[in-house]
Amino acid sequence: MGADQVQVVRTTKELRAVVKDWRRAGDSVALVPTMGALHAGHLSLAEEGLRRCDRVVMSIFVNPAQFAANEDLDSYPRTFEDDMRKFAQAGGHLIWAPTAGEMYPEGFATRIQPQGAATGLETDFRPHFFSGVATVCCKLFTQTLPDFAMFGEKDYQQLCVVRQMVRDLDLPLEIVGCPTIREPDGLAMSSRNAYLSDSERKTAVAIYNVVSEVARKVEGGAEITAACRAGAADLAAAGFREVDYVAVRDAETLEEVRAASGRPARVLAAAWLGKTRLIDNVAVGS
Repeated sequence: MGADQVQVVRTTKELRAVVKDWRRAGDSVALVPTMGALHAGHLSLAEEGLRRCDRVVMSIFVNPAQFAANEDLDSYPRTFEDDMRKFAQAGGHLIWAPTAGEMYPEGFATRIQPQGAATGLETDFRPHFFSGVATVCCKLFTQTLPDFAMFGEKDYQQLCVVRQMVRDLDLPLEIVGCPTIREPDGLAMSSRNAYLSDSERKTAVAIYNVVSEVARKVEGGAEITAACRAGAADLAAAGFREVDYVAVRDAETLEEVRAASGRPARVLAAAWLGKTRLIDNVAVGS
């Protein structure tokens, strides 16, 4: 198989047949769930999968169930040919690229409604989101039956929600969280960064600078509410038109942290820069 090619399957039946052959040969399997428009962050997940397993499957599916009517489902970047090339060059084995009809056939009526880690933050602004994420991830896991699934820490609440779902439903795989991959100036890599204008791109790094500064303040003993309020003000001053949240949460449960407890904590933020919504997070004490 050439560097610009990789095996692609589009039906669950095909996918299961390939994975069954791998299992018969004794191979272990990692899954990297994505919506495509691949960048170095996605490829780092594939590379971690290759370190852990014999075979790596990457799903590329722009999941309509996690988009609200006013969101960017139709305009979300789609670069499938380029994605194939990048994944093959990273050493990946198979792309699982179902259609919406394959994932959600006529009559589909079952959805997962996560609580716990899914409560607050993103849910306050996108109440539909984690039901769509949990449902599609559960389907991807049962379709692929991987040993591991790789998720980036950039979408930290999503990582926590998926871990909770796997634990609660006794799904037979391990969720692996991988470090956020950043641009040289610190901006977290994201497919949606393509929406930013040149001037917005220069401003965008402020969200990383703000969560890092809040983390430093909290580690140094600053009052958490005041540190978060100052962070939101700094984002507004930098040019973000709307700040959804700057918050400190328990790194494992995502429960709100009001004062130092000795447990690992995470600073998370979401804000709008022009028409683009950016999110970021860092560990307190990282």
